[in-house]
Amino acid sequence: MTLPRVFYVLFLFVIFTLTIVFTNYHNLSSKHRFDDDNQHEQHRSKNEIDSDIIDNDIGNRHQNNTKLMGTIEKLHNEIEQLRLRLEQIETKNNFQSSKIVTNRKFFQKTKLLPYSEKKRILITGGAGFVGSHLLDRLLSDGHEVIVADNFYTGRRSNIEHWLGHPNFELLHHDIVNPLYVEVDEIYHLASPASPPHYMMNAVKTIKTNTMGTINMLGLAKRVGARILVASTSEIYGDPDVHPQSESYWGNVNPIGPRSCYDEGKRVAEALTYAYAKQENLSVRVARIFNTYGPRMHANDGRVVSNFISQAIQSKPLSIYGNGNQTRSFQYISDLIEGLVRLMESNYSRPINLGNPDEYTIQKFADIVLNLVHRDNEKIQHNKDDDNRFMQPYSYHHHHHIEYLPAKQDDPRRRRPDIKLALQILHWYPNITLIDGLAKTIDYFRLELKRSLGRSTW
Repeated sequence: MTLPRVFYVLFLFVIFTLTIVFTNYHNLSSKHRFDDDNQHEQHRSKNEIDSDIIDNDIGNRHQNNTKLMGTIEKLHNEIEQLRLRLEQIETKNNFQSSKIVTNRKFFQKTKLLPYSEKKRILITGGAGFVGSHLLDRLLSDGHEVIVADNFYTGRRSNIEHWLGHPNFELLHHDIVNPLYVEVDEIYHLASPASPPHYMMNAVKTIKTNTMGTINMLGLAKRVGARILVASTSEIYGDPDVHPQSESYWGNVNPIGPRSCYDEGKRVAEALTYAYAKQENLSVRVARIFNTYGPRMHANDGRVVSNFISQAIQSKPLSIYGNGNQTRSFQYISDLIEGLVRLMESNYSRPINLGNPDEYTIQKFADIVLNLVHRDNEKIQHNKDDDNRFMQPYSYHHHHHIEYLPAKQDDPRRRRPDIKLALQILHWYPNITLIDGLAKTIDYFRLELKRSLGRSTW
């Protein structure tokens, strides 16, 4: 019950009490008058009534009246004290409320969408690297978002800035088990995506990409939602065709150390299109190439995080093989834009999402070393000097690179053909490698400070 209502109830109680008191007083007075009249009528002829008795009766009445007035005054004082107490409580509550508002986290600005345009969206693996950035985008666009994550590789820190937002809901859930929610769209991103993580528990990786995908497709069928399944460039394996277009079927080792992820994603694609054909499900499939940016795990085993972590800590950069193998790197914001456009499109076949700029691993190591050295020397970044960071790193080069034996089934070349994405989605990556790496290096410096307790790097 709110304070105004409490005060109102107490006020009614006091009025009721006063009414009873005055009624009793009136009845008492009436009775006395009635008795007086009877006595006067019966004993009219008697003059021997003692005047002292009359005076005593009048005195008693006066005393009763005095007590009654004292009671009324006492009640009035109590009401006044109660009113002051209520004012104090209200003032205290207002102060506490202002403290709550002051201490409440401030969320980044979000759009206010009409009800007809607002969607309820599920992101599986939403606490992970890609999922958390997608969460930022969808909430900022004004939608309601549910994140389902088992936190095998996802991290609470990636999404804690949204905890408490009215449009955000977090479910600690493993999609290997069925999930029952009402949504309009599903972004199915859940799966370990880095070699150390998916090799650590190969069976779990396969289950997530098969049973988990079946559960999400089943959910989409039940609620009539559109589903986007995150596939990977790994379905192309160690490709014989370069660059890789969506029509290439791949060259994958089905029993190699990476097969739990590669084949798991291939099965996920097969399941997706089986549901689309048999259940008339609205599906989208994104084949995602190497992506980097803030919120990557520092120890996820991928070349970007490995090189940056090692360079910041002045450790030799580990190159597996001779460094001539190639990769293409897209910044996380470019990928998120591509995913959203794909979901909103009418295209249901697989689409490559990646940056077509190709670098050898040796070249990439030089770029990372140059950028970290620039930060260490407090050199201001001028975009006109981007080519300088592309040059070989010359500062005691032999101390900064460590060549290790090549890994089994490590692709020799990897570069996306994104003509389809450009044609269908009008999508092309905008963030340069230098700009993207600079942001990622800043993030890794902060993470290493937190984890290792260092004040500077």
